[in-house]
Amino acid sequence: METETKDFDLNALRIERSGAGFSRRPRRRKILFWTVTLAGIAGLLLLAGDLLNPAVPVQLATASLTSPAQAKSVLTASGYVVARRQAAVASKGTGQLVYLAVEEGDSVKKGQLIARLESSDVEAALERARENLRMQEADLSDAQQSLERQRILLQKQFIAPAEYDAAEARYKRVVASIEAARAAVREAEAAVANTRIYAPFDGTVVNKNADIGEIVAPLAGAVSSRAAVVTIADLNSLEVEADVSESNLTRVFPDQPCDITLDAYPDRHYPGFVSKIVPTADRSKATVQVKIRFKSYDRRVLPEMSAKISFLPKGQEELAQMKPVLTVPATAVATRNGRHVVYQMKDGKAAEVPVTVGAEMGSLIEIKQGLKAGDKVIASVNESIEAGTRVALKTP
Repeated sequence: METETKDFDLNALRIERSGAGFSRRPRRRKILFWTVTLAGIAGLLLLAGDLLNPAVPVQLATASLTSPAQAKSVLTASGYVVARRQAAVASKGTGQLVYLAVEEGDSVKKGQLIARLESSDVEAALERARENLRMQEADLSDAQQSLERQRILLQKQFIAPAEYDAAEARYKRVVASIEAARAAVREAEAAVANTRIYAPFDGTVVNKNADIGEIVAPLAGAVSSRAAVVTIADLNSLEVEADVSESNLTRVFPDQPCDITLDAYPDRHYPGFVSKIVPTADRSKATVQVKIRFKSYDRRVLPEMSAKISFLPKGQEELAQMKPVLTVPATAVATRNGRHVVYQMKDGKAAEVPVTVGAEMGSLIEIKQGLKAGDKVIASVNESIEAGTRVALKTP
């Protein structure tokens, strides 16, 4: 009896876990279900919003400095700065370079000694020619005195005419020998002079072609020999040579005003004009060479620099004197509530930026205030773009 009571009591104390009141897993599943459902609904709402209000495809443009001359030019071309007077200076003789007085960048004057070749052999030949000339001059003095004595004797009939004729012939031979000796001296002097290299005009050394110890020859026939020692350019005679397409040649005329920009100094503009249109074409490139002369330039302009030339309309020389201004495409500027604005792309939306505009320059417009160089703006603005409009970059 006691055993049955104990068994009953123990059974009564057991916890029934299968009851609804004690189950928590179904509740967690319900919470997860509703969370996923609500997230899905939100996503659908966002997707529906995207479908109903799609992003406007746009392209961006960069605010950049533009020269008024470039904006209003009738033609642009590329070329290189060259010197009208430039020479690769070489010797007329052949020999080893033993003296070089200049380096790149040195200024030289016309007639200044630049270099000298080894000249011991030609100097020895010159000395021999001079000694020969002195001997001939000494013979001339003796032949002249002998001829004078023979003339006196002939007048007194102390000698036969044949003796006088022999003395006269000797005198003439000596005179002729002296002329030959003098020519030999001049030839030897020229040979010595050919070992000296002088500046042909005032200029600047722009290239050193040979070093001391190298063999210099007029035609540089050997592999180890050099033809030119230095290259000299007159930096006061710089101009630009540009190739213009044959199809655009009608836009170019003599004395046409030009704006010259060097790739090395893109913010510096130099006024110029067309000085010559070379009267021949390059059949391989279908171009004609045009030479543009600077009206003024500074020491920063150097030979062989690459340049861009803007050919201006007739009578528009003042454009080359104007400083570059900040510009954007004219289509990037819109009028909103009576003011000019541009739009930038920020976080996928159009951000409105008020600006102050200036003069229009072709397809560009000047921006006086509101932007700085390098800023990106929406290139083309229409009525569908306002502040806060969803925008996206247009795919190519």
